[in-house]
Amino acid sequence: MKKVVAGMLITLSGVLIFRSCAADKKQESILQENTMLIQQQISNVSKLIVTEGHFAEVYNYKDSQELFGPLITADKKALVVVNAEVAIAYDLSQIDFVVDEVNRTLYVKSIPEPEIKISPDFEYYDVTADYLNPFGASDYNKIKKNINASLLKKIEASSLKSNAKNRLLSELQKFYVLTNSLNWTLVYKDQPIDNFEKLQIRD
Repeated sequence: MKKVVAGMLITLSGVLIFRSCAADKKQESILQENTMLIQQQISNVSKLIVTEGHFAEVYNYKDSQELFGPLITADKKALVVVNAEVAIAYDLSQIDFVVDEVNRTLYVKSIPEPEIKISPDFEYYDVTADYLNPFGASDYNKIKKNINASLLKKIEASSLKSNAKNRLLSELQKFYVLTNSLNWTLVYKDQPIDNFEKLQIRD
């Protein structure tokens, strides 16, 4: 009788150990699948999020050089019409994130700064210059530098950057939806995100 009871206990223990190992393996498999899914989702959005705009500007350039005092000068001037395509992008391949499998947490440490790309098209009109003060490479470089600075000010005052930020938020929302559906936690800049309103891009 004792041998029968001992045999039943050994068999029961074996079954419980087997089930426990199987459950652990199943849990580990699900955890790995969830981790791979999160990493794949981040990889899918690791692209440039681009907001484009068009700017036009008319720029008057004038330069004078005194020859024999202020009474006699050598002048040059140009009328420049600029049409510029502007793109603002976030390169999410540079996003800094950590997947914590043990605690089921996705840590988004930081996102890259927005990139501003200006592609201007210059058209020169009414270019005149005195013989003693001719147009040179330095003049064209100065014109481009001044126009780019002016365009940057217009971009800052426009809605392009806010539009790009909204596009970025729509991509980051996918992280929140995914982690929430898998019962994971999303942490952005050390702040746990339990609703999408908390997911704001701070400059």
